[in-house]
Amino acid sequence: MHQQARRLRPGQRAQLFVHDIVTGADTLVVESKSVLFEAPNWTPDGDWLLVNGDGLLQRVPATGGDLEPLEVPGLPLLNNDHVLSPDGRTAYVSGFDGHLHAVDLAARSHRRVSNDRGPDFVHFLHGVSPDDRLLAYIGMDLLPHGGTRTNIYTVPTAGGPDAQLTDDDAPDDGSEFSPDGQWLWFNSERGASEPGHAQLFRMRPDGSGAEQVTHDERVNWFPHISPDGSRVVYVSFPPGTLGHPADLDVVIRLLELDDAGAASGSARDLVQLFGGQGTINVPSWAPDSRRFAYVAYP
Repeated sequence: MHQQARRLRPGQRAQLFVHDIVTGADTLVVESKSVLFEAPNWTPDGDWLLVNGDGLLQRVPATGGDLEPLEVPGLPLLNNDHVLSPDGRTAYVSGFDGHLHAVDLAARSHRRVSNDRGPDFVHFLHGVSPDDRLLAYIGMDLLPHGGTRTNIYTVPTAGGPDAQLTDDDAPDDGSEFSPDGQWLWFNSERGASEPGHAQLFRMRPDGSGAEQVTHDERVNWFPHISPDGSRVVYVSFPPGTLGHPADLDVVIRLLELDDAGAASGSARDLVQLFGGQGTINVPSWAPDSRRFAYVAYP
């Protein structure tokens, strides 16, 4: 596949923030007028935030500082789909070659995880199981007439056969494991009567028991469950939005979860910002389940 890393528009900035859900405070960690960075992960030790920018993994101290590119010889250029292993030693990433790779962060080496399903199939990573055995990804079929079809799959982190969990024409995305490994959360248009009305869902890791979680007029994407399993944050687009485009006025919302991991009460708005694509595509909670990171693009 031939893709290029996103670039900032003239006069645009990328800003990485940490939001505290108790105080409501937003703390600026790093800002760039030259690098469009995206999709923050928080390391399990709480010390670093990992993003992608210029096709590379980059990191910055969670307390603030400068972006540090993480050079990995031979690794393809990367998009904004990356997750960290539970021990923080491995970054699982999606490359512009259409495949999933495991990056040893200490050794700066990598190996391909995904299988070769032909030139018309692309892998987009979104989740890793709590036991570090499975990756949850979106498989995109590039159709002959120019369209696409997306479904949810898993593949062993050590390599092995894929398991296809959904098989329908409704766009699915953002598949992420709950911290107890009992659920896969995702967004889908399967409940929509017309394109552009994605909502949040969850299902069992074998693809059974799918249930809709949100039911509102906005377009809801990328659910991220806090490490203690008590909350979900997600990005909410204006009604009628197709896909998850960049450069829109969006809202980051929060849902409280009950002891069974189901939604409890109504969602509340946390942050209003100019962003969308790249803002909160991947798991970005701090280990304390009180803070999460996001990117704005004013």
